[in-house]
Amino acid sequence: MGEYIVPLILAVTAVAALHRRENAYDVLTDGARDGFKMLKTIAPSLVMLLSAVGMLRSSGALEALSVLLSPVLKALGIPAETVLLMLVRPISGSAALAIGAELITAHGPDSLVGRTAAVMLGSTETTFYTISVYFGAWGITKTRYAVPAALIADLVGFLAASWSVTLFYQ
Repeated sequence: MGEYIVPLILAVTAVAALHRRENAYDVLTDGARDGFKMLKTIAPSLVMLLSAVGMLRSSGALEALSVLLSPVLKALGIPAETVLLMLVRPISGSAALAIGAELITAHGPDSLVGRTAAVMLGSTETTFYTISVYFGAWGITKTRYAVPAALIADLVGFLAASWSVTLFYQ
């Protein structure tokens, strides 16, 4: 059934365009053009962030941080391997997705780490991006308590993800 999703979406788009008397091809190419414009603006920061993550890993700082936080994370029921994911997720959704995919590839999709990473990705937000977009749209310059509250919500999401995976899959 999954192999029919894209053709089905294209067919529904074509029927909707016919019904509205619009040129579906022009609309789709305009959307693709906008997507490339967005990629052009996002790619440099994504490359920089992924490079920084690579340097952090290569330097050994991530392993040191994992060892340092391991007792606390173990007490909270969070796998220590997810430290980088928890650090990056509030900043960049794309980088967090790449890290999550790497964790799932390295540990397996049915492992505790793989499942925890997947649920963490679904239960937390890219806090700083979201705050900057929404506050910027309304011209709000002082975030007051929004950032600490959102980071606490992310922490709760990380904890709930780990606990729910442990509860339902262990």
